Amino acid sequence: MVNIDVAVVSRLIEEQFPEWSHLPIKPVETSGHDNRTFHLGQQLSVRLPSAEAYVPQVAKEQRWLPFLAKQLSLPIPEPVATGAPSDDYPYPWSIYKWLAGETLTSANVLDFSCLAEDLARFLVDLQSINATGAPLAGAHNFYRGGGLAVYDSEYREAVYHSRFSDKHVLQEIWELALASSWQHEPVWVHGDIAPGNLLVNNGKLSAVIDFGMLGAGDPSCDAAIAWTFFDADSRSVFKKELGFDDETWHRARGWALWKALITCRADNKKLAADAHDTVKTIVADYHNNE
Repeated sequence: MVNIDVAVVSRLIEEQFPEWSHLPIKPVETSGHDNRTFHLGQQLSVRLPSAEAYVPQVAKEQRWLPFLAKQLSLPIPEPVATGAPSDDYPYPWSIYKWLAGETLTSANVLDFSCLAEDLARFLVDLQSINATGAPLAGAHNFYRGGGLAVYDSEYREAVYHSRFSDKHVLQEIWELALASSWQHEPVWVHGDIAPGNLLVNNGKLSAVIDFGMLGAGDPSCDAAIAWTFFDADSRSVFKKELGFDDETWHRARGWALWKALITCRADNKKLAADAHDTVKTIVADYHNNE
């Protein structure tokens, strides 16, 4: 990880975009792991990869977000400029128009089922956009949209070291997810549909952000939020509106379980506790529906 703070961003703006050097700069309230994001005045934001592994996201977002935005019903980030590496910061970086809204939490949603419906419709819209020439799932997006088998060894190790008593059930769920694959043409996937990347306004979904994991392939990865955020009723609405068949839904559950199990071992106690709860939710849902 590289050092990225207000002073670094200020120097980058002053050197490369002096027309905006008078604007105040401050970190956003909730910044992601892959990128660091800062307010640039009231209308712009600055987004900088936190490590070399995330650098491919810059060119990808600059190339594809304007194309996708024209065909989506909800706002997504709009690139304004691309910054170059400097003595202060070694990677390319981006400036975007600022999207207003609150980061999604369980406390600022008016109706979970309505949110599930709106999010599913956004994803269906995304999947319907022509994906010719789109970047296929791979290392650039940590295989979102690809096959779950790429994480098989990591998953089995996580199960082995976990403290869950029903490890055989965790393995059953995983094997069910591995038993099928996407049999259609690749479709667009966001790759990281999570509360931190969803904005709400007056309790309703208002924008989708952070397309660093963007790619094309199997859309099941975008449905993991069904178990990480939604309750049973809204999960059912989400599945219905997505129109996923059972096999795609099994793979979606596999994505959610993989991420939750590896996060159970995180140093951050809250993240680990939330992941533990997600695993329990997945197991309960599996028992109730299989």
